[in-house]
Amino acid sequence: MIIGVAKEIKNNENRVALTPAGAQELVKRGHEVFIQSTAGEGSGFMDEEYTEAGAKILPTIEATYEKAEMIMKVKEPIEPEYNLIKKDQLVFTYFHFASYEPLTNAMIDSKAICLAYETVEKSDRSLPLLIPMSEVAGRMSIQEGAKYLEKPLKGRGILLGGVPGVRPAKVLILGGGVVGTNAAKMAAGMGADVTIMDLSLPRLRYLDDIMPANVNTFMSNEYNIRELISTHDLIVGAVLIPGAKAPNLITRDMLKEMRPGTVLVDVAVDQGGCIETCEPTTHENPTYIIDDVVHYCVANMPGAVPYTSTLALTNATLPYAIQLANKGWKKACKENKELELGLNIINGDVVYKAVAEAFNLPYTEVSKYLN
Repeated sequence: MIIGVAKEIKNNENRVALTPAGAQELVKRGHEVFIQSTAGEGSGFMDEEYTEAGAKILPTIEATYEKAEMIMKVKEPIEPEYNLIKKDQLVFTYFHFASYEPLTNAMIDSKAICLAYETVEKSDRSLPLLIPMSEVAGRMSIQEGAKYLEKPLKGRGILLGGVPGVRPAKVLILGGGVVGTNAAKMAAGMGADVTIMDLSLPRLRYLDDIMPANVNTFMSNEYNIRELISTHDLIVGAVLIPGAKAPNLITRDMLKEMRPGTVLVDVAVDQGGCIETCEPTTHENPTYIIDDVVHYCVANMPGAVPYTSTLALTNATLPYAIQLANKGWKKACKENKELELGLNIINGDVVYKAVAEAFNLPYTEVSKYLN
């Protein structure tokens, strides 16, 4: 198969979909790998490293899309890329369709095969291609939250871990999944007073067992959220419904119950956000303020630590990319249910129910294409 790796063009996105080591593994198996020139530089990988691994360099994004049967990316295509995507081309990347209708419509019109990292799902309901970036984003949410709690950045002026004789900051984490667990670990390690909320009692029991003494668990419901937001300094939204829009757990009216300088970090922004006042921001302009509450809603948080993120992502995606390249997408998805669940749009048909429901679009059973 001919595989193309395009350079990411989203604002301040420095990750790349494939490391030189990953390229070498695909080349070893007889595939051709084409890397757009300088695609890896933001993550610390030079063109020469890719050519030494057996890949070939193409000068432009247009040439890369034109050449490839499978495009590997990190972030969803943005408007300048829509017309570059061809009929029957396999695009393997994060899409987060349910949060952005224009992208969904563009990919329907392209007649491409859209296989989304975020909906590849194991039998235990875990999301293997979302987990590495969720781990990064969860840990970063505390790192960034701690920074924006500083007074010059309009926060409350509180040190996350406190000092002897002074109480630490109080951190509230909405969601006990991968993002929430990593956020809680990081916040606890920095000495904060942490509360993590979830709907699942078994999950709360598990977290209660593994977390240090400065992490408390609490059942998630509107009453409890309203009770806690007025006393917490940093609030992290870490809720995910695979392939669907995140629910609004913090509504506009709740901001007035928070103290001035409270910081909100919405890690669910890629899926529409779990904070009603959340609007996607960039690393260039990461925050805005509503009712004296600081909102940090960067849609590609792991892009700020691209070396770590690119390695973590390739570790997870490469085994699936090899299956797709070796067998073709139809056979690979038919033989691997995890990959089948990654299919969102095929030749203009929406084959992932949550995406169809998000925009009231016709839904087509994926079996139409795999049988």
